Amino acid sequence: MQPIPYLFFKNTAREAFATYGRIFGAEPEIMAFSDMPGDEADAMPGVPPEAVMHAALKVGEGWIYGSDDPSGQSPAMAGCNLHVEFATEEETRRVWDGLAEGGEIRMTLEPSFWAPLFGALTDRFGTRWMIGQAPAAD
Repeated sequence: MQPIPYLFFKNTAREAFATYGRIFGAEPEIMAFSDMPGDEADAMPGVPPEAVMHAALKVGEGWIYGSDDPSGQSPAMAGCNLHVEFATEEETRRVWDGLAEGGEIRMTLEPSFWAPLFGALTDRFGTRWMIGQAPAAD
């Protein structure tokens, strides 16, 4: 069993997953509310057909799932972060730069006592990330 984080967005899931796909080098799988069978869609009046019902993105050996919240009631992400780490400084900085664009840096990406590089940010979609470079294997 492997836990899979499920993120909720306020009408930005499609853009977020397209961005994450570019950053992580994977093609997101996206299913819109318009892809639902008619009787299922009828039970959700007022939901924009282009809103994302479910998105999935393979990141390394894991997945990130998400969708738009048609109610708009999902609170901002708090108390949780997605943590990813990379083998090289180059890859760590590339992903950091992509996620940081338009976001808020909470902890600058820099060397720490536990990792060659580590930082924390909230991206422009409201997703909280911890990005690190894996320590060298001894």
